Amino acid sequence: MLEEADLRPHQRRDWLTPAPADPAVFAAQVQTGCDAYAQAPTFQAQGGHLVSCDELTGSQALERAAPILPLRPGRVERREFEDIRHGTQCLIATFDVATGRVVSPSIGSTRTDADFAAHIDQTVATDPDAAWVFVVDNLDTHQSESLVRLVLARCDLALDPQTLGVKEQSGMLRSMATRAASLTDPAHKIRFIYTPKHCSWLNQVEIWFSLLVRKLLRRASFTSTDDLRDRILACITYFNRTTAKPFAWTYSGRPLAA
Repeated sequence: MLEEADLRPHQRRDWLTPAPADPAVFAAQVQTGCDAYAQAPTFQAQGGHLVSCDELTGSQALERAAPILPLRPGRVERREFEDIRHGTQCLIATFDVATGRVVSPSIGSTRTDADFAAHIDQTVATDPDAAWVFVVDNLDTHQSESLVRLVLARCDLALDPQTLGVKEQSGMLRSMATRAASLTDPAHKIRFIYTPKHCSWLNQVEIWFSLLVRKLLRRASFTSTDDLRDRILACITYFNRTTAKPFAWTYSGRPLAA
């Protein structure tokens, strides 16, 4: 009966409906991101890079207490319930929207503002003379003092101390809002586009993270954090060599149907 009615009571899918304080600002942010994705091939042809960047946190190095028994005719794959926990790692990945490749991944035990700024620095270093546009979410480490100073240095912009200011006190560094204003400045060779809050689905690297989880992390067994890190990097290398291609992004910024 359930099959005939196409009902799946054992499954569910969660969602979160954003409730923006200013719908007009929200719509403009969504449209900016979608327009950037649409222009990515042209931007690449002009020598620039439109990339999507975020962290995949808490990836666990879990080792199965007994070997996994593979599937065979009439029997599903079987795994020992208990596992050995070796710790976690954080992957910071940058997804090139025009090519579908993952650029200069970073893996470590923390995800501080210094970690994120260092990842942006090593990403830009792969093509230091090019223009870079990073699509990111509103995490505070994505609007940090370290990131502002890095971007200004990479863009060869030397500001006087009064204009630059002091964090939580004055100038460009005073607050997340003032730092974000600097980081989104279209005049900069390196700039950022921020997705609205609760809109991770607008960040294309999240789609790639879901592929990594399904293809590697969900079913693997890791003997250490080093093993986890090495296999993630090997997976990225294999993906870039054999599978990478741009996602077919069809959402154009119009309101979603109810």
